[in-house]
Amino acid sequence: MILLAILLLLAAGVVAWASERFIGANAPRWVSLTAFAAGLAWAAFECWSGAADGLYAAQSFEWIPRFGINVILELDGLSLLLVALTMFLGIVAVVSSWDEMETGHGFFQFNILWVMAGVVGVFTAMDLFLFFFFWEVMLIPMYFLIAIWGHENKGYASMKFFLFTQISGLLMLLAILALVFFTQAATGEVTFGYAALKNAGASLPADVRTWLMLGFFVAFATKLPSVPFHTWLPDAHTQAPTAGSVILAGILLKTGAYGIIRFAVPLFPEASLDFAWWGMLLGAASILYGGVMAFSQSDFKRLVAYSSIAHMGFVLLGVYAFNEQGMQGAVMTMIAHGFSTAALFMMAGALQQRLHTREMSRMGGLWKHAPRMGVMTMFFVVASVGTPGLGNFVGEFLALLGAFKQNVWLAVAATVGIVVAAVYGLHLLQRSFQGEPNPQIEAMDDFGFREMSVMALMMLGLVWLGVYPQPVLEMSAATIAGLGVLP
Repeated sequence: MILLAILLLLAAGVVAWASERFIGANAPRWVSLTAFAAGLAWAAFECWSGAADGLYAAQSFEWIPRFGINVILELDGLSLLLVALTMFLGIVAVVSSWDEMETGHGFFQFNILWVMAGVVGVFTAMDLFLFFFFWEVMLIPMYFLIAIWGHENKGYASMKFFLFTQISGLLMLLAILALVFFTQAATGEVTFGYAALKNAGASLPADVRTWLMLGFFVAFATKLPSVPFHTWLPDAHTQAPTAGSVILAGILLKTGAYGIIRFAVPLFPEASLDFAWWGMLLGAASILYGGVMAFSQSDFKRLVAYSSIAHMGFVLLGVYAFNEQGMQGAVMTMIAHGFSTAALFMMAGALQQRLHTREMSRMGGLWKHAPRMGVMTMFFVVASVGTPGLGNFVGEFLALLGAFKQNVWLAVAATVGIVVAAVYGLHLLQRSFQGEPNPQIEAMDDFGFREMSVMALMMLGLVWLGVYPQPVLEMSAATIAGLGVLP
């Protein structure tokens, strides 16, 4: 079923592209919505069916046996959570860009569906060659989304995104090939299978493990992104269309976090443990740097983009705390951030479409014209800054709790970042929706039923994660225990 879900998204992309010509401009959107709804229903069914030996679904068969390459797809608790989030945010991406595109609807939906197909493959692939294959499948459609439908500096932003992710991805490929080569030298077997490489990695020399771990880490930290590999993100987010920003913030950043949790740490546990202090330091630095840079922005989308760097810092902090609380905090932060930041980027896109600007200095008093948009912005800003009772708070609290057990000073520095988040979050709300109304804005369309429906679902998701996080914690706990890296 996993491969069928991936093929469904790929086939739907082709159908959406063709449907614009043969049916009409609205057809591609409905094809995308149908495909993502079917994918979300499949994820819900797998969750309802329950897990056997920690897996909700699994598939494997030979692909290129001569080189030890096989199709190995597994859906455990962590993968299922992220796949469900992918399908849901696919619906959000389509709805958020419903009236944004004037031409090229079919190719636009084609790229959205193929990006998401690659993401599902990344979250389920347990053969490292297959994982890299899907990692690259994500790249090209995302490049087209920014380069074709982006804003004023879309060429620069798309090329910067491509270079950062492609170069770091090639570094990961070299690390994968080197790991396979050293494993073959030790065992005589050529394999890209995750389980075999994980077992063989422990016998490698310490310096080899360190360099290979860094190859994986840099690739994943660039996609996360973490300081100092973050510079592509603000430009890509600012110039991307609304759907592109929703996908980037809600899903693509999570592939970097997932890669660190699934591959970088378990494949090289000793090297990762030696690197733990530096990983936590980069996490704390990302939290503080992202927060300070967010506060200094006047562009709505750019502020939210820098806030994503800060939030992903909590993922690094939690993972490299090397305890269960930190790991579960990282997972919870990934899920909650997918809801809150995707909603804020959807809001930024809606404001730009209505006002033809992202500058908060040209907004002000928008609550008067669009109270429903004001309420939504207030809720997701409050969620984003880590207010108790919402999902972001649970994730950040657990990450900080895990970090505090390992390094008090880094945990304190990261806690300061929460205060900074409250400052820039309220600053965003004040400058855009509160204060004196801009006299140049006489009227503005408020959110309608379509936008409010997906916003309400994301609100419910964050409230559920904040009030009753136990199901998510239980689903991720088995995966975290299976990594075999915690004491």
